[in-house]
Amino acid sequence: PNKVRRREAVVSTQSTGVVRHREKKRKEKKYHFLLFDIESYKMGDNPSASSGKTVTIRTRKFKTNRLLARKQFILDVIHQGRSTPPKSELKTLVAQMYKPSDPQSIFLFGFQTKFGGGRTTGFGLIYDNLHAAKKFEPKYRLIRAGLATKVPSSRKQRKERKNRAKKVRGTAKAKVGSGKK
Repeated sequence: PNKVRRREAVVSTQSTGVVRHREKKRKEKKYHFLLFDIESYKMGDNPSASSGKTVTIRTRKFKTNRLLARKQFILDVIHQGRSTPPKSELKTLVAQMYKPSDPQSIFLFGFQTKFGGGRTTGFGLIYDNLHAAKKFEPKYRLIRAGLATKVPSSRKQRKERKNRAKKVRGTAKAKVGSGKK
């Protein structure tokens, strides 16, 4: 429990690149290397990705949260000489790194690029299964991931519902959603 682990993957963006996993234990100062080929990994139509620049991803503050059935971590992305990689690309790299049961159970959000570029930091969650993800993830992130659909409503309807909810207390606020007509 007191050993802190960090994982790092260096990915070449060319189609015949190599992914290297390096696991570092701070206490014992041992390095573990895992190499495997990612020939099937294609970067898509992004012109900056095809220039042969590498992307390094590192996870830190990795925690296993059993109550919420997920693993959570801070994701550091080092992308010198190219634009910030899209979340879809980072999602595939995290999926290769941690091999979750379902790649849709990975949620990456809150990325901020440091001043001057080349380094981006964000937050990542890997749920044990899709059922846990749908149970605990906020609705807007489920909509963003394509696991839920947005219910269209007008601005006036939302305001009227809010004002009706102000008039009741406690659990009755949830029942106010259906209007009286």
